[in-house]
Amino acid sequence: MAILELDGICKTFGALTVADQISFAVSEGEALGIIGPNGAGKSTLFNLITGNIATDRGAIRFRGRDVTRMPPMARCLAGIGRTFQIPQPFEKLTVFENLLVAGAFGSRRGEADVADRCADILVDTGLIDKANMLAGSLSLLERKRLELARALATEPKLLLLDEIAGGLTEGECRSLVATIRAIHARGVAVIWIEHVLHALNSVVERLLVLHFGKVIGIGKPEQIMASRDVREIYLGIEV
Repeated sequence: MAILELDGICKTFGALTVADQISFAVSEGEALGIIGPNGAGKSTLFNLITGNIATDRGAIRFRGRDVTRMPPMARCLAGIGRTFQIPQPFEKLTVFENLLVAGAFGSRRGEADVADRCADILVDTGLIDKANMLAGSLSLLERKRLELARALATEPKLLLLDEIAGGLTEGECRSLVATIRAIHARGVAVIWIEHVLHALNSVVERLLVLHFGKVIGIGKPEQIMASRDVREIYLGIEV
């Protein structure tokens, strides 16, 4: 059963087409990777899925329900969570307070009702010893972990990850991948935009390639990376 379906999604800004008849589906519990050159429309696609940008044409269905015209908060409450490429926590709040805000927002429950779950998420994401630190004092890896933790605090059924491994060392990347793999193993569907291909391919079952807002391939990672079009367009290799 599909948790997310995009059917003919189109979006333009003036003469610039950022989504050109995008159609694909993600199954319950699946991990899908999205790759493409800078400017291919990857983050814009996430903004269309979450409702931060309205579609011009096409339909988005989440768990069988048409969410095309739903506002971002309603989609979050329905079970779509996301991270952003540049983490922007509430820097004057502690790590734990950041999670309480996200948990209360994503569930419309009081902070006391989400506190235990937020504490569990801090353990899962390796931040429990940072719980009482101000978010503004965290390192890059810790900020990325907090970004992931805040998304998880909204209790997503579908988790969108936007280049969460970018800028990390090899060891930091391995640690983060292990966390994402554990989250996925619990049945959370994942769509992950990433340039760090070895990290991406260690988690996802399929890859989707975007180029100028158009899907040019979707399939098993080994098939996609062997594709002539992908090697020429994405890797810049003339075949």
